[in-house]
Amino acid sequence: MAHPKYSYETIAKTIDHSLLKPEMTRAQVAEGCEIAKQYNVASVCCKPSDVNFCVEFLNGTDVAVGTVVGFPHGSSATATKVFETQKAVIDGATEIDMVLNIGLLKSGDYVEVERDIAAVVGAASGKMVKVILENAYLTDEEKVIACQLTEKAGAQYVKTSTGYAPTGATLEDVRLMKKSVSPHIKVKSAGGVRTLDALIDMLDAGVTRSGATTTSVMLDEYVTRFGRD
Repeated sequence: MAHPKYSYETIAKTIDHSLLKPEMTRAQVAEGCEIAKQYNVASVCCKPSDVNFCVEFLNGTDVAVGTVVGFPHGSSATATKVFETQKAVIDGATEIDMVLNIGLLKSGDYVEVERDIAAVVGAASGKMVKVILENAYLTDEEKVIACQLTEKAGAQYVKTSTGYAPTGATLEDVRLMKKSVSPHIKVKSAGGVRTLDALIDMLDAGVTRSGATTTSVMLDEYVTRFGRD
């Protein structure tokens, strides 16, 4: 029996398969790219040093290659984030997940936070930019402000978390973020979305992308329960 709302392809193309663990070997990165290719997910999100490797591995597939900037704390200088972004684009990344400057946001230095994001958007040369708020450290008011600054700076996505903070994505945060941006700004969840039901709940709450490490488990369960179109 088919799922009443989401096809297999819709679920698969929600997933950014995460390859960010610092201890991952190139063999494990290759294994992760193979999973992404087999299940035809939206993208892999890899470490900056693995971008070129993943681009070559996934050449000819429908899987994008994304990477992270200012990861995981967001406290790199803006010039450093710009360089990281430019290098990632040169290496073939088409999606950039940047961490905003959490300390500056909490200091109320909103002009500088917006400038930081806008500089990365400019350096991305039209490639997709997702801004990680790292909600574990923010009040609801700060989350709303971060969403508004992200939109003003020209990024395409707001993202809940890195997956390396004390807590990850929550449905409450996703709903709040969705309400805090215009309809053309999208929401990505990350951190703790490990089951098919959790992913579907996130979709229902408004995400269009979700970071995942349990991609094969979730999509295999989808086929078992709902079949494949």
